[in-house]
Amino acid sequence: MAIRWMIYGATGYTGQLVAEEAVKRGHEPILAGRNRETLAPIAKRLGLKYMVFDLSDVKTVAEAIGDLDVVFHAAGPFSKTSEPMVKACLATGTHYLDITGEYGVMEAVYSLHDAALANKIALVCGVGFDIVPSDCLAAYVAQKINATHTIEIGIHALSSISTGTLKSVMEMAPDGGHVRRNGDLVSLPIGAGGKRIRFSYGEGYGIPVPFADISAAYRSTRAPNITTYLRVPPGLATAARITAPLTQMALRNPGVKNAAFNFLERYFPGPNTDERESQHCYLWARAINREGTATADAWMETREAYSYTAEIGVRAVERVVEWHPVGALTPAQAFGADFALDVPGTLRLDKLG
Repeated sequence: MAIRWMIYGATGYTGQLVAEEAVKRGHEPILAGRNRETLAPIAKRLGLKYMVFDLSDVKTVAEAIGDLDVVFHAAGPFSKTSEPMVKACLATGTHYLDITGEYGVMEAVYSLHDAALANKIALVCGVGFDIVPSDCLAAYVAQKINATHTIEIGIHALSSISTGTLKSVMEMAPDGGHVRRNGDLVSLPIGAGGKRIRFSYGEGYGIPVPFADISAAYRSTRAPNITTYLRVPPGLATAARITAPLTQMALRNPGVKNAAFNFLERYFPGPNTDERESQHCYLWARAINREGTATADAWMETREAYSYTAEIGVRAVERVVEWHPVGALTPAQAFGADFALDVPGTLRLDKLG
């Protein structure tokens, strides 16, 4: 069955990779975005149709997507773009998928669960490297013990970062770090609370980061305590603690933020082809019961993050049309804890040698 779908944000680094992967898998998505000058050449190169519209008016968006099965939303920062697209999808009965790693966006989308049920559509955030591997790994370890009370996740992503990803990080930065404690989101100083983590390749040092797992894993596992660690050099954790207050203050200034965005556009194009083809990412997850008497660990290795996002994203489009889940769901809820393994070369380990 041909899938009628759109990639909004197709001119961005990740959006283009998703479009290329879609064509490889025999799809013909409509490419969409705000800028005709950048969108038209991409559509011509891939032999795809395109549409030009912005997200300022929900009615206009709804008219553009009204006859589609799925919208794949790749235009960040999602804190600025997700809401109108989600509203349009609810109005038209169109499945919504995105690649956000912003926990605030997920919290907002999860609050629309009843509306998604009523409209018989799925709203699934994070169908890329953020957060399919970590969400599925958390759900996997949580299934191994009874009454999971704590989930810990460690992530080591090696590739360079794209402009869009950095913009999303900068949108979250002024709020500092966050973890989930007893069901609530709790602030944590950036760089504080680090620990040694054993990845499949060896040990690394991780610091708590406000990745979207603090929202997604809470829904996937119902564990009231969630911490996500990012592997960093130990010295960087110290530097982050020292510089974070000044950085957070600066990014609250619109002029500083806009200047930083312009800088990112020039100097952070994302990983090149060799990096995407050669690098890998590593994850760890642990589930712990309330008493601390039972634990379950698992590890995962994936392709480079952006390459993984492109392939798992297209597979999510295929899966949502085939399975037709409904509600505001995490990837693991929508597609199962094994969904992360759909990308060839992904490895999940229950123990290390």
